[in-house]
Formats: sequence, C-alpha cells, structure tokens
Amino acid sequence: PGLPGPEITPHLTRAQSRGSYAPGTEFAIDRISMVGNTGTYLDSPFHRYADGTDLAGLPLSAVADLPTVVVRLTGSTERGIGPHAVAPYDVDGAAVLLHTGWDRHWGTDTYGRDAPYLTGAAATALVDRGARLVGIDSVNIDSTDGNERPAHSILLAAGVPVLEHL
Repeated sequence: PGLPGPEITPHLTRAQSRGSYAPGTEFAIDRISMVGNTGTYLDSPFHRYADGTDLAGLPLSAVADLPTVVVRLTGSTERGIGPHAVAPYDVDGAAVLLHTGWDRHWGTDTYGRDAPYLTGAAATALVDRGARLVGIDSVNIDSTDGNERPAHSILLAAGVPVLEHL
C-alpha cells in the first residue's frame, strides 16, 4: 500500500525487431520497472543504514539453509508482537518467521491498516538471543503508525535481514 505497482513496457517490439534480424526472425523484449519493496522482499542493512551491507553483500548463509522457527500468532488480539511472544522459542542461529495470519488480507484495503508488527523490545530480544533473520506476513515489520521504525533499526543495525510480506 502506498507504493507504485510494477510497470511493464515494451523495450523492443516484434515489429521493431524485424529490421535487425533475418527474415522471419523477431523478438519481443519488455522492460519491468518496480520498487524494491514489491511482493515478498528482503531488507538488508543498507535499506536502513547508508554504510550497511546491501543485498549483493549478504552471504548466502545469512538468508538460506537456516534453521527455521515459526512463531504462530494467529488469533492474537495484540497488534504489537512483544518479547513475551518470542520468549518460548530457541531462536539462536535461526530464521524467525512471525505467522500472524495477516496475509489473508493481501490485496485488500485492510492489508495496509492496523497490521501486526514487531515491537522494538521484541526486536532487541531476538537480536540478543541470536536470531539471524526475521520475517513477518504483514505489510511492515514495524508499526506504520507514526514515523519511527524501531524493529528495522534494531534488526538491521545488528546485521539481521528482514523479510516482509511473507
């Protein structure tokens, strides 16, 4: 919500290509323009910090083949996911995926409003306990009410990539 959708436009049409290739040979090549935060995406430290590691600099071991901990939060009446929600889980070295059930609203106006988010205190707890990656199935890992983004700031400062829109 609030970001432009992908745009697909012709780069080379079949008609244009006919002048460059042998008779009967033609191609269509399209151009795709989109913001990086399209669909499910990964935020690297550079997303928040100018001197942070960008996506190309993240080692594959930071985002793949990690043990996974799924924190099931469906049915919760709290928007803010606090430290108490992640406390029972062994997250050391793991990708921690917050399953709130909010993805059921994908493609609706509800998806961008009053979505669940990770609190700053919970982000600190995850970093302190060794989480290696944190993801959520909502519009943003932070509350979009106001202009502070503590979960992004804490996780990305610690080198913990963030997955959104799972």
